[in-house]
Amino acid sequence: MDAGLKRELEAKVYAGERLTREDGVALYETDDLAWLGGLAHHVRTRKNGDVVHFNVNRHLNMTNVCTASCAYCSFQRKPGEKDAYTMRIEEAVKLAKAMENDQLTELHIVNGLHPTLPWRYYPRSLRALKEALPNVALKAFTATEIHHFEKISGLPADEILDELIDAGLESLTGGGAEIFDWEVRQHIVDHATHWEDWSRIHRLAHSKGLKTPATMLYGHIEEPRHRVDHVLRLRELQDETGGFQVFIPLRYQHDFHDSRDGKIRNTLQARTTMATGADMIRTFAVSRLLFDNVPHVKVFWVMHGLAGAQLMLNHGADDMDGSVVEYKITHDADGFGTPNKLSREDLLELIRDAGFRPVERNTRYEIIREYPGPDAERRETPQAMRF
Repeated sequence: MDAGLKRELEAKVYAGERLTREDGVALYETDDLAWLGGLAHHVRTRKNGDVVHFNVNRHLNMTNVCTASCAYCSFQRKPGEKDAYTMRIEEAVKLAKAMENDQLTELHIVNGLHPTLPWRYYPRSLRALKEALPNVALKAFTATEIHHFEKISGLPADEILDELIDAGLESLTGGGAEIFDWEVRQHIVDHATHWEDWSRIHRLAHSKGLKTPATMLYGHIEEPRHRVDHVLRLRELQDETGGFQVFIPLRYQHDFHDSRDGKIRNTLQARTTMATGADMIRTFAVSRLLFDNVPHVKVFWVMHGLAGAQLMLNHGADDMDGSVVEYKITHDADGFGTPNKLSREDLLELIRDAGFRPVERNTRYEIIREYPGPDAERRETPQAMRF
C-alpha cells in the first residue's frame, strides 16, 4: 500500500467516514499490521472504551445427527454412526442445571439438522430449559436450523419464531453464515440455507425484537475479497434493521487427529491451511473497520486459542465469549489445547492480563457487573510465563 492511500484511509477512519469495498480489499493487502491494528483499536476504543465484555454461558449441542455433510464440519454424524447422539430433553436440562451454581446467564444451543426429530422437540426443549433455569437467557438455533424447522413442520419462519419466543427464546445464534459469496459457498456448504434465507430469517427475528449475532467462517478456501463482501452484506442488513449486536469471526479448524470412529469429515483440509496469526489480525481489524454499525466484535477463544484471543482484543475485538463448557462443534476438530471451560475468574484474569477492564454482560449486552481493571504494578513488573 502506498503512503498516499494509507493517509487517505487513516483520515477516513479518524473522521468516522464509512469505508468502501475497495477500502476493505486494500486494508487486507497491507503488510503494516501495527498500523492496521492501531486503526482498528482506535475504532474499538471509540465505541467501547477500555472494556472487554464477557458472559458466563454453557454451550449445548443436543444432537450431532445431521442431514448435511458440510465440507469443513467435523461435528456432524449420520444416523446409526458411532458417536452419533441425540439428547433426551431431561438430559439437556440436567447438563444445564449442573452450572447453576456458577451463576450461569446464558445457554447457547446449536444442533445438527436431524432428519427425524419432530419439530415439537425444539420448543418443548426450550420450555423445559426455561422452567428449570428461569433466569438464564436462551440463545438458540442458527438460521439454518430455523429454515430446517420450516421444512419439517410445514410452518413459515414467522410462526416458528413466534412459538420459540413464547417458549423462551431470546436470541438466535449467528451460525450458518460461513461465507455468503456463492463462488466459495457452493464448495463448503451442504444445506439449502444461503444468503437469501439466512438474511430473511435474521431480518424477521429483528422485526420481532430479537437482537442476534452474525458470524463469518474464515481461513479456508475464501479470499480477502470474499470476507469483505460478507461483512458488507451484513452491514447493509444492519443499516436496514439495526438488529445485529455483535460480529464474530470464526477461525476455520482442521481435524488435527482422527475422530474416535477413525473418520476425517473435514474434506477441505487436504487443500487448506488454518489462518495464521497475521491473518487473524487482518480479519479482526478489517472487520472492525468495515462493520461500522455493529456495536461489538467478539473473539471466540475456543477457535483462536487463549493467547490469540487476548491479541485480538488489541486488534478490534471488545468481547471474549464466555465460559462455554464442552463446545463440541470445535472440539471435535481441534487439537491445539483450548480447555472445555473457563471460569469467571479465568476470564477476569485473561482480560486484565491483556490490559483491559472486564465487564460481565447478559445476552442483550446489558451490564451485570463491572470489575476492576488491570493492576498497573503487576503490568509494569516482569511476570513469569504462563503455560
